[in-house]
Amino acid sequence: MADPRPVGGSIFRIHRDVRFSKDKSPYKTQAAMHFRHSVGKEVHGPGFYLHLEPGEVFAGVGMWHPDSRTLGMVRDAIATKPARWKRIMSDDGFSAQYRLGGDSLKRPPKGYDPDHPLIEDLKRKDFIASKDFTVEDACAPDFIDRYADACRGAAPFMEFLTRAIGLPW
Repeated sequence: MADPRPVGGSIFRIHRDVRFSKDKSPYKTQAAMHFRHSVGKEVHGPGFYLHLEPGEVFAGVGMWHPDSRTLGMVRDAIATKPARWKRIMSDDGFSAQYRLGGDSLKRPPKGYDPDHPLIEDLKRKDFIASKDFTVEDACAPDFIDRYADACRGAAPFMEFLTRAIGLPW
């Protein structure tokens, strides 16, 4: 869902938080937008992301730094529905376009079998994936259509995450 509000909406602010940074330049060098689930109120819920910066353009999908309860719900869904998760991860519409990223634990999380076949996914602290675009892609007249196609390709991944945390899809 796109939120047009200038503060707290889909478009991230252009100012940097310089309080704890050595680099005190006041402005970001990128524009970014986050399209959250309709019931989501924060950046950490499931959503679609677009990053535009000179030399770096990408689409992002998923959940970045979810709280521990939400993280546990996603892990439980993966552990109890491994075939569905594998099917989504190997689907050509997703795997050909996106690469998984984010932080992971060094050891298996408490309560999960260290020998689980999907233990590497269960160790994830972020459930995000990204697809790169070129600057030329971003400047093309049909870029919004390409971005929308990329979002559609990630729909099964996003549906899994959204349903895993008990939200409607």
